[in-house]
Amino acid sequence: MSQPLFQITEEHLETGLRGFPVGYCTTSSVDPDKGLFYRGKPVSELCHWSAEKTIYLLYHGQEPSEQELKKFIENLQQRSHLSKDLIAHIHHLPRRGHPMALFSCAIMMLGMYELTGDYKEDCLNLIAKVPLLGAYLINYHANFGVTPAAEPHKGYIENFVHMLACPKSEGLTEAMRLFNILHYDHGGGNLSTFVGKAVASGLEDLYGSIAAAMNALAGPRHGRANQESLEFVKGLVAQLGSQSTQEEVEQAIRDKLANKELVYGFGHAVLRVEDPRASVYYEVGERHYAEEPLMQMALKLRKAGTKVLKENPKITNPYPNVDAVSGALLTAAGFPYPEYYTVLFGISRCVGIAIQIVYERTVARGGKGTPIVRPKYIYRPY
Repeated sequence: MSQPLFQITEEHLETGLRGFPVGYCTTSSVDPDKGLFYRGKPVSELCHWSAEKTIYLLYHGQEPSEQELKKFIENLQQRSHLSKDLIAHIHHLPRRGHPMALFSCAIMMLGMYELTGDYKEDCLNLIAKVPLLGAYLINYHANFGVTPAAEPHKGYIENFVHMLACPKSEGLTEAMRLFNILHYDHGGGNLSTFVGKAVASGLEDLYGSIAAAMNALAGPRHGRANQESLEFVKGLVAQLGSQSTQEEVEQAIRDKLANKELVYGFGHAVLRVEDPRASVYYEVGERHYAEEPLMQMALKLRKAGTKVLKENPKITNPYPNVDAVSGALLTAAGFPYPEYYTVLFGISRCVGIAIQIVYERTVARGGKGTPIVRPKYIYRPY
């Protein structure tokens, strides 16, 4: 008889289920010392792949042959269209509030038009259509202008950037490709993924489950952290100037900690090293955008933040996470619209969550699927 993994005590309650195993994740894993892996491959290797090849790996569990990839790309391209009625409804959503609220609504509407009821089919349809959905929504919410017609043959990310109606720089497509690939998946227990799978466990369809996941992603402790971190970097540039020294940045962090202010972009629930995704961004940023003020500050923070935070023995991970630099890179690459960074995150993360839902609904437990999520809560008046 197998032994229990945990002896539950009162100290474990009201801790967000942190560290408690509840199932299997077949798409990705996060090693505290090595970082993020997709199907056993480190993301530092995959960052050079195309979006389509990486999605194939996540969906099928293996690297494709040239013929398999060609067929998969054609499959996604055939699905890459939105109905005129859906687009019209997107253009009638209220522009008030955060664009993630519109994104969640748009996914629900997409389900009303596209739902097949087959999780596998709906997964592939969602993956193919969500970049188009995001482009229409961003253009509408930002008043960028008329959305260019989709040209799926350009490529998964190339078409998305083509459809954005804002001014575009030469390096934007590459920055968007990196952002998209590095945010596809992050284990099975992060909030948005867990929420999406929990909702699907009640046999909600894929679109409703993903919309719920996007509502979870929208919070400042999760997907919106990239916005918060960019504002932190911008604030330091405004405070210290673009020519600040490493020592001045260190002192600014010490002052913020002394004033009990938050230092954004550092630490991680699982990692105990610098986030490998951040390492990729830093390398690209230093190579292409080292003269940009925000990137300069992000690079100084990389060293200064870690040095200062290491001085506190209570901090288990003083290293940068992906949010520390992703916003600075997107801004430097020509997309200075941080209110849409969480939408970009959502466009990407829909891929991994949808694939995980397919596993839990159609493969887990010999095809029966996981049972409805129903944790136990202990009554205690307060």
